[in-house]
Amino acid sequence: MSGLTFSRGGMNQAELSHGVDSGERERPASDALRAHVLTLVRTQYAGFGPTFAAEKLLERDGIQVSRETLRKWMRDDGIWLTRSQRRSFHQSRIRRERLGELIQIDGSEHRWFGPDRPSCTLLVFIDDATSRLMTLLFVPSESTDSYFEALEMYLEAYGRPTAFYSDKHTIFRAAKADAIGGQGLTQFGRALAELNVEMLCANSSQAKGRVERANRTLQDRLVKELALEGLTTMDQANAFLPGFVERFNAKFSVPPARPENLHREINLSRKALRDILCRREMRYVGRQLSLSWKRQMLILERNALTEGLVGKYVEIFDFADGRLEVRHQGVSLPYRSFDKEQRVEQGVIVENKRLSEALAWVAEQQAQPRPSPRVRTSSEKGGYVPTGAKPGRKPGSPYRKKPV
Repeated sequence: MSGLTFSRGGMNQAELSHGVDSGERERPASDALRAHVLTLVRTQYAGFGPTFAAEKLLERDGIQVSRETLRKWMRDDGIWLTRSQRRSFHQSRIRRERLGELIQIDGSEHRWFGPDRPSCTLLVFIDDATSRLMTLLFVPSESTDSYFEALEMYLEAYGRPTAFYSDKHTIFRAAKADAIGGQGLTQFGRALAELNVEMLCANSSQAKGRVERANRTLQDRLVKELALEGLTTMDQANAFLPGFVERFNAKFSVPPARPENLHREINLSRKALRDILCRREMRYVGRQLSLSWKRQMLILERNALTEGLVGKYVEIFDFADGRLEVRHQGVSLPYRSFDKEQRVEQGVIVENKRLSEALAWVAEQQAQPRPSPRVRTSSEKGGYVPTGAKPGRKPGSPYRKKPV
């Protein structure tokens, strides 16, 4: 029990306090009592609200202080935040202890090259344990292909981390993990699973505060540095980034709590890695050796292998550089494609973070002359391909009507 005790009707002669007698005005307390109470709150009741702390001060220490007086003392001393301050303040999550244990990733859309130039996106990979920038890459917008490109840069520079930590963008998290026929994984998630790297999604932007704060710092410092260097394109800026990252890390990164580096070697050739870092899906082969992909009809060339694939599934490899391969058990199959619609699909769903890129692509396409879309027949919509045989009965059939 503290030596600063007093009863409801009186108080210790050495110290003054705030009385809480019914109908009695509170009297000024001495600086010594205030300092002693705040010391107790900091050491014994850290994290307690004023009401609860006032109860425990009376119960355990025999010090009677009204909760509103204690609230004012705690607020003035910085121990307690007002309700409006609590709404805008979020305590930082404790850092991971080792390099490569958790890598926060995010895309920051901004007018990086000045207010009079179009916006683009900076992909940011930052280590949670050290606040060290690991990979920066300017891209038109956040997309699976752009993240595959940044991920390839990261893996070749450092190896495989334990886990990546992102928001709940559909690039990282399947909207319907239990959908029939789905694997519960996005293309990015499938690639990380093949690389034995975990994908974790934050429940709020505050949970991945380190990358969010890095984005704000970059939007200030990097924009100014790009302007000083006179850089106005993504290619120029990407060539500038390695030196900027080195200077940034020297100023803002911190040592990890533990010295171990949790990155693991890839142990894959560049070709094998790129086979992982691409869009891949299984497609059913119809009776005419046909399959569909992105509003295209692909027809496999007939040979001894493809004729046995009717009713089976083949795998599509869609690479970021535009190459498209159809494979079965690792063997690339020759094919031809047709009926590709060179326009944006009407009513297509566009993610907010990709809207700028989509509109720029639309404007580019609209600037080129092109024919109006042809209305297709029901048979064409269903995928029917003519075989060449004429309809109707064969010539000479006894049931065939003779011309009049």
